[in-house]
Amino acid sequence: EIPLETQMLLLEAREVSGPSDENFSKPTTENTFYILLLPTLDGQFRTSLLGTPSNELHFCIESGDAYIQTTQALEAVFINSGDNPYELIKNSIKILAKHNGTFNHIENKKIPEHLDWFGWCTWDAFYKDVNPQGIREGLKSFLEGGCPPKFLIIDDGWQETVNEFSKEGEPLIEGTQFAIRLVDIKENNKFRGSGSNDSCIDLHEFVKFIKEKYGLKFVYMWHALVGYWGGLLPSSKTMKKYNPKIAYPLQSPGNVGNLRDIAMDSLEKYGVGIIDPQKIFDFYNDLHSYLASSGVDGVKVDVQSVIETLGSGYGGRVSLTKQYQYALEESIVKNFKDNNLICCMSHNSDSIYSSKKSAVARASEDFMPREPTFQTLHIASVAFNSLLLGEVVVPDWDMFQSKHVTAEFHGAARALGGCAVYVSDKPGTHDFKVLKRLVLSDGSVLRARYAGRPTRDCLFTDPVMDGKSLLKIWNLNKLSGVIGVFNCQGGNWPLKQGAQDIPISASTSSPISGRLSPLDVEFLGEVAGENWTGDCAIYAFHSGSLSRLPKEGSLEVSLDTLNCEIYTISPIRVFNQSIHFAPVGLVDMYNSGGASEALRCTMETSGCKIKIKVRGCGRFGAYSSTKPSCCMVDLKEEKFLYDAEDGLLTVKLEGDCNTREVEFVF
Repeated sequence: EIPLETQMLLLEAREVSGPSDENFSKPTTENTFYILLLPTLDGQFRTSLLGTPSNELHFCIESGDAYIQTTQALEAVFINSGDNPYELIKNSIKILAKHNGTFNHIENKKIPEHLDWFGWCTWDAFYKDVNPQGIREGLKSFLEGGCPPKFLIIDDGWQETVNEFSKEGEPLIEGTQFAIRLVDIKENNKFRGSGSNDSCIDLHEFVKFIKEKYGLKFVYMWHALVGYWGGLLPSSKTMKKYNPKIAYPLQSPGNVGNLRDIAMDSLEKYGVGIIDPQKIFDFYNDLHSYLASSGVDGVKVDVQSVIETLGSGYGGRVSLTKQYQYALEESIVKNFKDNNLICCMSHNSDSIYSSKKSAVARASEDFMPREPTFQTLHIASVAFNSLLLGEVVVPDWDMFQSKHVTAEFHGAARALGGCAVYVSDKPGTHDFKVLKRLVLSDGSVLRARYAGRPTRDCLFTDPVMDGKSLLKIWNLNKLSGVIGVFNCQGGNWPLKQGAQDIPISASTSSPISGRLSPLDVEFLGEVAGENWTGDCAIYAFHSGSLSRLPKEGSLEVSLDTLNCEIYTISPIRVFNQSIHFAPVGLVDMYNSGGASEALRCTMETSGCKIKIKVRGCGRFGAYSSTKPSCCMVDLKEEKFLYDAEDGLLTVKLEGDCNTREVEFVF
């Protein structure tokens, strides 16, 4: 079944070849290849796919404006094929980007630096009650626990807004909370005179204070693409210069056919104060220049999909999205360094294929700490969405909470997602055991190189609802691969009408088994270097076990629901004809291999020396077929442990998190 609003379709096909003579006993062979369909933007129109009960595939073409019509679609869908699904998607996106000229591949974008540092977002910690005192308390509790955030997102709740449908003293009218409108670009009263003993008179003073006090490198502020959920207040004297007008969203039949959304339904009733497209750059520039002058480093821009519903009278949804997106990106370049933008609610193809400079975007629905059935679906949906999104942006997996029943499940996924690692903990409510498996003592993280995506044998399974499949997610580091195996079964979409809100746990389900192989890591040969035997060292994080497998070999994995295991897959190289060696990395970190930066071998009079550049501190591990005669760390001899049974070699790296050279002499 191909549902409404399908924006990518990947098909697997098998070509069977064999002898024409039925009496000939030579076995047939199967050649597997893949077919990719990408519905695209075509002028003022966008396309999505829909399957029918009669096995037909429909192209659904729309403009979002009744006055923008056509009788033909010349470039509605891009179709390509290949024998590697990941290369197929990557190459197709590159071709499409070059042909259309409306967006760029991720390789041609500047990547924000905040991705390599641990962060904290205020949303689930405070929701709209965010305030300076709470932020200070949260930063202090992280610092005292040894995991200082280096980037902070001050989420919804800092802006000056008004609910014009709510009267003082009367109960809130349900739905009007989504129609709240922005009345000023400056901060609200909570962030003015925010004092106690550390008095701050405005946003500028507050940002300066928390950066100096808690060592923050980046502070981002939240705002909606149209300013706030309900847009701008047209009667606001400050906002009149942007010529806002109340417009009423018109939802796509595809979206409505999938799921009614309470926010959009409310905005259909109460309207959005849409900014004049001719004034949209002025609005962004005024807002961002003010934030930049206050010491803010970037923005998280939410509610981006609302623009697809407001295209009527503005040339359609595609045209309006492009105007807003390009204005936003130009303002970011003008006012902030390093392309510091996080896009959110931007999954529609209008936004994806209008992303020229935006390099980070959310790849999922929100992390919902109070939705028990949503946790496993969150992990699976981001992994699958990253197949497409990961070629255009760095997928953002959203925040999670470190002191939560699913904290390790979410934390492990973030470790291999190639994404930012940030949490939304309430002040003083942290699990530092989980955090210290993600965050080095200097606040940096061991980020994998690409978007974490499902392994090839998981692409056409349902790891959330089929009751039998594990989800495997692969990625690469500089010297090794990494695979996370997750039991995501038992989840569902909690907002879908009729979905049962039944908590899932390991105690109410049976374990599921599967197999893991070095072949699951795509492009492993690219990081293996010379002298690779084809064998790999497989280090399992939770069990601490180290195995040696041939490239085509496999091992069994069995996991309960909401459980996971992370495997570092390190190619074994042969040095001096007899020494088989593979770096594992910092074995107490989820993404152990992310710590290994480079490896080289030299032959000297004192023996064969294998030298590894390692970032971070803690226990460094490697596989070695032979026990070294000594170990040096930055030219200083250190004690090490060696287990002849499995070949695990470990040395403790003390001190700071600078890159150091670990040398083993044989």
